[in-house]
Amino acid sequence: FLCEPFNPSIIRPPDHSTAKTHGLHRHPREIAHDFSPFFLIYKDNTVEPLTAPPPHAPPSPSDPTTASKDIAISSSTAARIYLPKPTTTTQKLPILLYFHGGGFCAGSAFSANTHRFITALSSQSNSIAVSVEYRLAPKHFLPAAYDDCWSALQWVASHAAAPTSSIGSISFCSTSKRHEPEPWLSDHGDFTRVFIAGGNIAHNITMKAGRENLPNGVRILGAIASHAYFWNSGPLGSDPVSGHEERVGSRLWRFVYPSCPGGLDDPTINPWGPGAPSLAGLGCSRLLVCVAEKDPLRERNLRYYEAVKESGWRGEVELYEAKGEGHVFHIAEPESDSTEIMIKRWVSFIRK
Repeated sequence: FLCEPFNPSIIRPPDHSTAKTHGLHRHPREIAHDFSPFFLIYKDNTVEPLTAPPPHAPPSPSDPTTASKDIAISSSTAARIYLPKPTTTTQKLPILLYFHGGGFCAGSAFSANTHRFITALSSQSNSIAVSVEYRLAPKHFLPAAYDDCWSALQWVASHAAAPTSSIGSISFCSTSKRHEPEPWLSDHGDFTRVFIAGGNIAHNITMKAGRENLPNGVRILGAIASHAYFWNSGPLGSDPVSGHEERVGSRLWRFVYPSCPGGLDDPTINPWGPGAPSLAGLGCSRLLVCVAEKDPLRERNLRYYEAVKESGWRGEVELYEAKGEGHVFHIAEPESDSTEIMIKRWVSFIRK
């Protein structure tokens, strides 16, 4: 949805009636940002979805194949962690941090579709998955989400070598609180095989890992950048020549990151743009870029893939394209044949 052309006719005045829109009640307040047909944002920072949000799913701590439970990482960050049934008591498993999508103002690690997708991925890859619940705009504008996801990676890495009794006392940011160590990580995690996956956040966390050290010398072995929200200040490829500033991708970025130093060409949203740090600084050994044939963000993700190849980065970059599919189809339809094929591609990348 980030790339749909902006149509001025979709802006509507505040509706003070109790009429329903797409089955949901309209709030009698003034609209500040109209991202129809997806959601409205009011001047009091209330977000109203125009379609019913996906239901949340409870964790499954007693699932005999892949157990899951919800955990607190800090006062601002939570996660759902998944543990496939180990084949032996001493078996160490890869660790995958997953950062959900949603344009920095929607989505959840606890949604039913995300839960189904990560359960299947954890089970088939035989890896411990940590699906991060981070802060969202408009209550928390960027860079809050980046900060939360970096803190989550630091927290995971803190389990690598620190004594169990000290893990809970490690603090990574001013909002952190003391939390108990997570035995699923300390008892079963292989910290030489740490992976991260997501969209824009996965890229930015990987770049930060190339600049800053993680606790206990932990490194990211592989990153998966999937259908990432990349953008820039002008048309690219087959984009319409006019109206770029009013496209959803442009308006959404200005909304979720109002203090962004570089605007639409900031390296966080345009990693190949002028003044962006070299992608040779990616802090991982392997990278899988995933695109979908019908995703409006496809061309920008392909540009990212080419920019990584041209950067002189010493790692191994791979490309996977899902034919006939659209943006984040694997979350919209977590049990589809195309999603199963994509999961197998991710599993192959993790097991390589």
